[in-house]
Amino acid sequence: MNQNVLQLLKSRRSIYALGKNVQQNQAELVDAIEAVIEETPTAFNSQTTRAVFLFGDKHDQLWDIVVARLKSEVPTEAAYEKTKQKIAAFKAAYGTILYFTDTAVVHQLEHDFALYADNFATWAEQGQGSAQLNTWVTLADNGLGASLQHYNPLIDEQVAKAFDIPANWTLRAQMPFGSIEAPADAKDYMARADRFKVLD
Repeated sequence: MNQNVLQLLKSRRSIYALGKNVQQNQAELVDAIEAVIEETPTAFNSQTTRAVFLFGDKHDQLWDIVVARLKSEVPTEAAYEKTKQKIAAFKAAYGTILYFTDTAVVHQLEHDFALYADNFATWAEQGQGSAQLNTWVTLADNGLGASLQHYNPLIDEQVAKAFDIPANWTLRAQMPFGSIEAPADAKDYMARADRFKVLD
């Protein structure tokens, strides 16, 4: 069996020590990731995933929003100091991709295909996961690290206002990315017998 795809998947790790030492320029990165998302399959070819690319001051602004919003959620000042350190690591990255679902498309599909109406939100999430993984692997294949964060819905309102996000776009994830300044820890795997069944 050809193992090329498996090796690419293994190269994709959650990298938290990110930097700005990126060889590719912004245009190259955006073009590549837009193409990857375009080629990611979605149910009914619904293309429900949207992405916003943040660089420079806009990237910094996002993580400033996050750290400010979390202050009221963290129980103690000591805990908040740890939170600030964590967010500072994301801010140290080269850029961030914001992933959204266009709920207007989801609702239109629910209306047009009533028999499957209960499934379209789930299928949109599957499209999100596929787009995020494909992007993550593409970044890894180009020597870049990333992680996937989920500060939504806490930051939804502030993000929508700061970056002029359409009302029908729902934030699903944030992906800071950049140069790999330190490798990921070793990955643990469950026993295959606990995860899989093979029947014949």
